[in-house]
Amino acid sequence: MNNRSRPPGTVIPQLPYADVGEAAIWLCEVFGFSERLRIANHRSQLTVGSASVVAMEARPNLGLAAVLVQVSDVDAHYQRAVQHGAQIVSPPTTYPYGERQYTVQDLAGHSWTFTESVADVDPADWGGVLISVGEGAA
Repeated sequence: MNNRSRPPGTVIPQLPYADVGEAAIWLCEVFGFSERLRIANHRSQLTVGSASVVAMEARPNLGLAAVLVQVSDVDAHYQRAVQHGAQIVSPPTTYPYGERQYTVQDLAGHSWTFTESVADVDPADWGGVLISVGEGAA
């Protein structure tokens, strides 16, 4: 399912920064990314070609890096993780931006959020500000 609130890509790195706005500007100017969606002052979706990266507010419980992975069935994926003893940070939850997600920490403490698009939601419906729908520079 397509969801206008989710950035393009199957595996999306989420990188923590002390100042998300400053990081988004720097990544766009220096690496040629395009800002796609801004979520208050704590998150910015950036694109380059057909890929994405998310600049996010640094938070102590998320470790040094996080990864967002699109899956076809988040509940089945969650059950597999539980069966294998994964350290669950948050169970599957459906969010107003049209994604059902759960978060787990891997053996090194990195956060992995697995997401399934369950609705096509206009970012304006939940407070996101769509900056660009085009692809970033290569």
